[in-house]
Amino acid sequence: MDQAAVGEQADRPGRASEQRWPDRQALEGPFSTRQLLRLDEALRTADDSTGLTFSVYVGELTESPREHAEELHRRLSEPAESVLVAVSPNERVLEIVTGARARHRLPDRDCKLAAMSMAAAFGGGDLAGGIVAGLAQLAQRART
Repeated sequence: MDQAAVGEQADRPGRASEQRWPDRQALEGPFSTRQLLRLDEALRTADDSTGLTFSVYVGELTESPREHAEELHRRLSEPAESVLVAVSPNERVLEIVTGARARHRLPDRDCKLAAMSMAAAFGGGDLAGGIVAGLAQLAQRART
């Protein structure tokens, strides 16, 4: 195929995006590209500044949200040193799960304060901003 043919194929509506993004579900998530970049930066900053591993799950949680969040946390590569923020926007549920070592630096009280802050932002319609602010708050508490 020559150069012109490649350019023409890429310009056809629907074709270029399907070729570049085979997993269309990722494009239809709750976050814009800018929000995803902010979330990625917040996670990286929290990890680097604390030595813990922070993760975020946004999606449906089963009938027992806490148990589901704990199961997701157990699947992480190093659960003892990990913190999972699990958010189910449709169910209006937020769970923060800390591993055994992470819990020493992030007691329940600190997690509850971060959860209240996130819930307030979520109530105002800012899902990404609430998660970013919550991660920053958790990281700050884990550093002190």
